[in-house]
Amino acid sequence: MGGFFGCASNENCNKELFYGTDYLSHLGTKRGGIATVNKEKFSRRIHNLENAYFRTKFESDVDTLTGNMGIGVISDTDSQPILIHSHLGKFAVVTVGKIANIDELTKKAFSDNVHFAESSQGDINPSELVAILINQKGSVTEGISNAQAIIKGSCSMLVLTSTCIFAARDRLGRTPIIIGKRHNAFAASLSADSQVDG
Repeated sequence: MGGFFGCASNENCNKELFYGTDYLSHLGTKRGGIATVNKEKFSRRIHNLENAYFRTKFESDVDTLTGNMGIGVISDTDSQPILIHSHLGKFAVVTVGKIANIDELTKKAFSDNVHFAESSQGDINPSELVAILINQKGSVTEGISNAQAIIKGSCSMLVLTSTCIFAARDRLGRTPIIIGKRHNAFAASLSADSQVDG
């Protein structure tokens, strides 16, 4: 299934992001990714986890992924986070879930002259589709609501902007998000006990 973790702090949170994402590495075995933002500069790393552990692959990246906000993901399927430049500004997206109507939404996007980047698997990356649905509206919050209203199945997401992280669980709560707080930081994580029904 996969899992994600995000954190926002008054200071650099790359170590918390690294360990928080690594903790979820038992939930997925194909790809891992981290994106951070530091004064509107986004940094991102994605690695293949099929033959190595998350910690081994990302240890050398931690010091270069600086910033006071970031999101990380462990995925069974797709390369994430997706970085987007749009009329809403620059943002990164990670998703976990199963979009039951992905073919229908893809056909609709094609009919609206939207294109998708080629994925290594040859399929549509669900996170890229979610980013397209977000971009159909005038703000990130409206876009997330749009995606949640249109998607059938389950899709929880973290959206990292230059000013904040949006955490949105799927409408039916199949993939819940847990929010944590300490004196100078917040964290959001997909529940390690989450289950997605086919």
